[in-house]
Amino acid sequence: MKSLRFISAEAFVSNAEFARKSFGGVPHNLFPLLFKASYLLEQGEVIHDLVENWPLVDFNMGKLLGATVDYQEDLSNRTCAVCLESCLTGLRDYVLNHPSPYEKRLKVVDLTGIKDVEVQFCECKKTMGRWARTQLLAKLSLELLVYMQQTQCNPGALKISIDVLIDLFVTEWNYELVVQALSKKWYCPLKICCVAFRSDNLALQKFFHIIKLTDPSLLRKLEIVHNVRLEMEHLEILFNTIHFPLLVSLTLPARTFNVQRFTAADERMLTNIGKKMGEMMQLTELSMSFSILTGRLQKLLSPLKSPLKMLDVSNCSLNHADMAYLANSFHANHLEALDLSGHNITDLYPSKFFKLLGHSSSVLRSLTLEDCNIQDTHVNMLILGLSPCQKLQEFKFLGNPLSSQALKHLFTFLCELPMLKTVEFPVPRDCYPIDITYPIDDANLCRFDHRKYESVTEELNRILLQANREDMKVSTPLFGSYDAAVQETNNELGAYLIKSFKETLEKFTTSLDEL
Repeated sequence: MKSLRFISAEAFVSNAEFARKSFGGVPHNLFPLLFKASYLLEQGEVIHDLVENWPLVDFNMGKLLGATVDYQEDLSNRTCAVCLESCLTGLRDYVLNHPSPYEKRLKVVDLTGIKDVEVQFCECKKTMGRWARTQLLAKLSLELLVYMQQTQCNPGALKISIDVLIDLFVTEWNYELVVQALSKKWYCPLKICCVAFRSDNLALQKFFHIIKLTDPSLLRKLEIVHNVRLEMEHLEILFNTIHFPLLVSLTLPARTFNVQRFTAADERMLTNIGKKMGEMMQLTELSMSFSILTGRLQKLLSPLKSPLKMLDVSNCSLNHADMAYLANSFHANHLEALDLSGHNITDLYPSKFFKLLGHSSSVLRSLTLEDCNIQDTHVNMLILGLSPCQKLQEFKFLGNPLSSQALKHLFTFLCELPMLKTVEFPVPRDCYPIDITYPIDDANLCRFDHRKYESVTEELNRILLQANREDMKVSTPLFGSYDAAVQETNNELGAYLIKSFKETLEKFTTSLDEL
């Protein structure tokens, strides 16, 4: 619902030429209203001029685009390339614009509220993801420095100092540019302040170099994800040499830990890493998927001072002792998001798992149990465990060998969870050939009866319809959930994989020649 003020703002900015000529007479308090209206209509030139002449102390994208009294729709998930580029170039020109009809008061620009989602509603359909935003801000910062050095810049521009809060995303392809921008940020009016940092496809030496440039004392989220070969000894060096006092969320790459080849020195190293994480007083989100942690979960998590709200230990080969610790730990009562994918929970430690579920049920919002060998005989037990989870908003259980009949039974129950909005369910087992084995490998993932699957999906949707739960979004993403970062950098990721494959072949050929 739009207020009359918002409708008027839309009418004002819809004529870009008229609006741009009229900003000199616009009251300060109307700039946020005009900005959101311009963003909705994708009026790039108007957005640029609004930012260039911004009269307020702060510019917070999340608040500006979020739900407001005048227009309740949240636009922060629209990563429209036209709008975002206009914002950033407008910010550059804010520094250079002299004289301006407004006093330059801007001190903080917060770009962290932008959300990258799969479906875009902007008309241009061209997005600017986190990697591209990182690239453009670094580029504009350096261009601004060069321009100010090469031209007779007005003295007022030299006094401007604006902290630009951003979630940086660095890979091999934009590394050099971002390093230059971070190295020179103290000389630039636009000072890049990294609040969250993600690294993919980056050599370890480069990662260590750039993480020091980000000012780790400000970092709240650190994601080291794909193709960064960080192992336990490197993690210990990272924690011993760099302090992260404000870190809330930590994601480690696959195979960071492997307790199968542990020595006594490795045990001491793991203990030290646990202590270092314990010094991170605000750490409440931890992802360690695809590491081998068998029997060592307590050693890592018990030193933590704050209870975890998010824990991802998918495919970590947890044993009974690990699950017993987790179920009885002080973390259990605070877990809002939990991923235990890749563990045979119903056979190996059902009582401990359901005890954990019971402790977290009052706060649990997201539960992921993919490839957990949940079968038809386990559905009633699963329903019993999920019944107290009345705040559950997201439930993902892809890759489990459930029949279409079991799925219908489960869906009838899921309709009773009042806050559940997202469900990712597996292709029913009876849609696959009889000889299929679980977990299903990628080569056989699509070898199912698509017509039968569509028929089952229609029945499941009818169950939702009869229960008045059209608000629930149900799907079967065969190759996993959408990852905005991977989607944006898939060309680079593909190139990296081809290069790695080529290097492996060359090593293999060399070994054969030596033989």
